[in-house]
Amino acid sequence: MTRSILGGAAALALAATTFAAPALAGDHAPNIVGVAAGNADFSTLVTAVKAAGLVDTLSAPGPYTVFAPTNAAFAKLPAGTVETLVKPENKATLTKILTCHVVAGKVVAKDLVAAIKAHGGAYTIKTVGGCEFKAAVKAGKVVITDEKGGQSTVAATDVAASNGVIHVIDSVLMPR
Repeated sequence: MTRSILGGAAALALAATTFAAPALAGDHAPNIVGVAAGNADFSTLVTAVKAAGLVDTLSAPGPYTVFAPTNAAFAKLPAGTVETLVKPENKATLTKILTCHVVAGKVVAKDLVAAIKAHGGAYTIKTVGGCEFKAAVKAGKVVITDEKGGQSTVAATDVAASNGVIHVIDSVLMPR
């Protein structure tokens, strides 16, 4: 189940149900890779994760928090970027970009919003890829600013996985 990143206190209505984890046998969610692979909106992300050799890493116990760009987010990149990044000779660059979308530990939406508020309206997110992004609430939505100044809005939150949580974002976050 997904939730608004600002909880019931804010008027943030997200059409997040399309990003919910697939129906599960029992109450055991698949891991992060399984959740992404089970949703057609993440097919580009899954292809990139495979090309970067990160399937085993993101299938490990974690926990991890993944800010997951949708296919539409990848489509915002300049033409040919994804096709170039998934080539074997660009594996290091692709790995850097993808690991900059991963945070060690499970950070649910309410905790991220609380951190933003506790830090005066902007919170630095440190990723396993060594990136530092700024999270803030703008117009009732959590917006993440990457190291190049690009911004991504969180579109859906708290998509459960057995080894962490996924927050869906609308743009790819880029390292320096």
